[in-house]
Amino acid sequence: MGKPTGFLEFSRQNESVIDPKKRIGNYREFTVPLDKTELQNQGARCMDCGIPFCHSGCPLGNFILDFNDKVYQGKWREAVEILHKTNNFPEFTGRLCPAPCEEACVLGINEDPVSIENIEKNIIETAFQQQWIEPQIPEKRTGKSVAIVGSGPAGMAAAQQLNRAGHTVIVYERDEKIGGLLRYGIPDFKLEKSVIDRRVDILKAEGIKFKTKAHIGVNVDVQKLKKDHDAIVLCGGATVPRAIPIKGSDLKGVVQAMTFLKANNQYVDGLRDFKEIVSAKGKHVIVIGGGDTGSDCIGTSNRHGAKSVTNFEILSQPPSIRPIHQPWPYWPMKLRTSSSHKEGVERFFSISTKEFIGDENGQLKSLKTVNVEWQKNDKNIMELIEIPGTEKEWPCDLALLALGFTGTETTLAEQFGVKRDYRTNIEATTANYQTNVPGVFAAGDMRRGQSLIVWAISEGRQAAHHVDKYLMGSSNLPLKDGNDLPKI
Repeated sequence: MGKPTGFLEFSRQNESVIDPKKRIGNYREFTVPLDKTELQNQGARCMDCGIPFCHSGCPLGNFILDFNDKVYQGKWREAVEILHKTNNFPEFTGRLCPAPCEEACVLGINEDPVSIENIEKNIIETAFQQQWIEPQIPEKRTGKSVAIVGSGPAGMAAAQQLNRAGHTVIVYERDEKIGGLLRYGIPDFKLEKSVIDRRVDILKAEGIKFKTKAHIGVNVDVQKLKKDHDAIVLCGGATVPRAIPIKGSDLKGVVQAMTFLKANNQYVDGLRDFKEIVSAKGKHVIVIGGGDTGSDCIGTSNRHGAKSVTNFEILSQPPSIRPIHQPWPYWPMKLRTSSSHKEGVERFFSISTKEFIGDENGQLKSLKTVNVEWQKNDKNIMELIEIPGTEKEWPCDLALLALGFTGTETTLAEQFGVKRDYRTNIEATTANYQTNVPGVFAAGDMRRGQSLIVWAISEGRQAAHHVDKYLMGSSNLPLKDGNDLPKI
């Protein structure tokens, strides 16, 4: 695979980026692609390692060695054919995936791993530029109809797979545009929405129907949906945000991260005026939560022109290198600095918010915190301990809560009559992705809980296989690991 001595000859090269001071003036993507020769060199770094652990690191089971080899040889069209065998939307994962495949790369044991994610992105971008991505229209229809509830990555993946099996597929989306989390949760500086639109155009050309502003259980009757379709796949995501139950949490200026990000994405899309959205302009912003959503809030706040941006994380600061108890090829919990962090933020770890403080008009003006540490109790369970004498009050005009999600909305589950697990996710196992209600399936965050986009695509593909099998008795649609696909 690749060049036998490539990993010895070439070092890892990442894309360059536009200077933070320049890029925060707009919402465009800011990476600068490598030239084709350098990308071929990066493909050459892929080793003939014997056991490709990157495959097990990838939830989609991508044929990573194969497409790296094609890139090294300059066979870009063959590379995209290989990539599309396991991944419906590499233009999304190539931009947004945290790349667990790279953490599992054999070369990464003692060197910088192969830049798999960047190679993936450039394969699909080359394919779109060369107009190689064409609609795949099924030769015949089965006469079966499937409803997909939710148009995020899981819903779109399930829809494309089931359409290719010949079923009539209708995707129902409650918002005004297709994309789900991709459209409304991811800022444009990470994923410009034209990237979604060009893929949706392909899906429409393949015969998939999309219905927007179609809120199941609100303006679309659940019983009629069941009557009109032979199977239903619930892909609505884990959309219930986690609250912070402390004094002052109802003050104006205490805002859920997704409320902030969705409104801003609608503003960038021209659907809302800047005066209509929650603005960070000229404000002391504190983002509570240190994950990807918190990072997106930081980048957006800086683009608004915030006076200051601070980030709180209740967990301890992780090490900068792989922890000894998380050895290769496992995903390591180490300190990660995102592009948004580099644009300007002060980060604090081991800190807990105790109270939001408002003025006489109910507007947030500050918050109180205390430093914390994690200790094992006598049952060997980690407990959060407040450190006496570390209380502090911070000026704050806007607090953005990026604390993750607690599960799915109750109404949808109740109306379909499907069971939920202890985390309030729709109950359906990976054995067949079917709920307790015959013909009703679930995939993505709605089934597994808040997770990665790459997992959503994987679940959508796997659920489609089982829906097809339910409808037809058997299925030729591939499963996640690609073992039932012809080898290339």
